[in-house]
Amino acid sequence: MEQFLERAALFRGQVFPAQSALYERLASHGQSPSALMISCADSRVVPELITQANPGDLFVCRNAGNIVPPFSQANGGVSSAVEYAVMALGVRDIVVCGHSDCGAMKAFSNPAALEKMPNVAAWLRHAHAAHSVVCNAYHGLDEHGTTRALSLENVVVQINHLRTHPSVASAIAQGKLTLHGWFFEIETGQIQAYNGDTGQFEQVYEGQPLPVAQRPAKRMVAADHLGIAAE
Repeated sequence: MEQFLERAALFRGQVFPAQSALYERLASHGQSPSALMISCADSRVVPELITQANPGDLFVCRNAGNIVPPFSQANGGVSSAVEYAVMALGVRDIVVCGHSDCGAMKAFSNPAALEKMPNVAAWLRHAHAAHSVVCNAYHGLDEHGTTRALSLENVVVQINHLRTHPSVASAIAQGKLTLHGWFFEIETGQIQAYNGDTGQFEQVYEGQPLPVAQRPAKRMVAADHLGIAAE
């Protein structure tokens, strides 16, 4: 741990002074991040570094496999983070970020490895839909290809889970929230984004429009039937 303490001292002595005004403002006025990023707990994937975000820019929730459990009344850290980000912080964007060489997705190819990790095995049940898609719709993949396909399909599954959360569903219907699905290539540093219109991941290029999983769009599907004028 000595190296981390040394780096903390370096931060306090050399990095913090140049950003002291920012930290003072965040301490006195609170946080107002514009986005929630749900990413994997993998040590190689650091959301703030990937996006070059400043303190206060991102509300981050990390877990094994960048999982978002479907909404339920059972309390959970991810569900609480989503609810707080949307309702208390008013974030306008939520990003589910998967990545290459994901250990959680590799586990599906080696279930025996999870026999001694019952909590991990139970957690990954939230990615079983992605596994089912790959097993039944993809053919002829090697181990690397299977892991990559699982990681990409898992991002789409978790975005679908997000939509089951009341806070998310309400914000989407009010046109206040955009959903994103990203895939980070560890080996190249590149990001691919899920395009909800085409159903494909697309390379992100600087200066080009960002593909999104779901755009903000006000909707009241029952308005015409109930004689309600949509705002």
